[in-house]
Amino acid sequence: MRAPWSATVLTLFPEMFPGPLGHSLAGRGLAEGSWRLETVRLRDFAQDRHQSVDDTPFGGGAGMVMRADVVGAALDSLPDDGRPRVLMSPRGAPLTQARIQGLADGPGVVVLCGRFEGIDDRVIRRRGLEELSLGDFVLSGGEPAAIALLDACVRLLPGVMGSAASLDEESFASGLLEYPHYTRPRVFEGEAVPDILLSGDHGRIRAWRRAEAERVTRERRPDLWARYAAPTT
Repeated sequence: MRAPWSATVLTLFPEMFPGPLGHSLAGRGLAEGSWRLETVRLRDFAQDRHQSVDDTPFGGGAGMVMRADVVGAALDSLPDDGRPRVLMSPRGAPLTQARIQGLADGPGVVVLCGRFEGIDDRVIRRRGLEELSLGDFVLSGGEPAAIALLDACVRLLPGVMGSAASLDEESFASGLLEYPHYTRPRVFEGEAVPDILLSGDHGRIRAWRRAEAERVTRERRPDLWARYAAPTT
């Protein structure tokens, strides 16, 4: 029997976890043992009585940098169990649904949360950390990004979502954004639900949803549309 998917978060603020991950689908899965979460307090690996984890950058400049020796010791305290080791960083590769699926299919993930101006580059390279970014913006720390990453992974784990069909039709699953959704009331502020959704003709409904997904993607994400529409060789 496969061991539960396991996440380890290295952070200066372990009290931020599970946070939102303790609620809704992720929280239920955590309570039921579908996945595991542990935190590692980075200050526990500091070398001085003040538990210093950062220092001024060589070469000058504003802010502070997280020390390589502290972060390295924290990473080295973990077992070498084959889980990818990820650093949430605005300079990382854009996080995609495909990468999320790859992480969810594996044994779990180790996530390092940065703070201050960043982390000494030597520990990033020498520990082989994979840098991932949520987008072209900067957060006050890696914890919110780690929560987003873990939520995206956990919902893909067997039994967490409940319906596999829901996952198949989501945005990015087929390279398209998701089609529009409607529910009761049938008329809202003078606008009615599209007639085709009330027709009972499932073939026409599937075709309409595909056409709407293509329209929304083409209008809102030309970059995704270009990849989707590109001819295959």
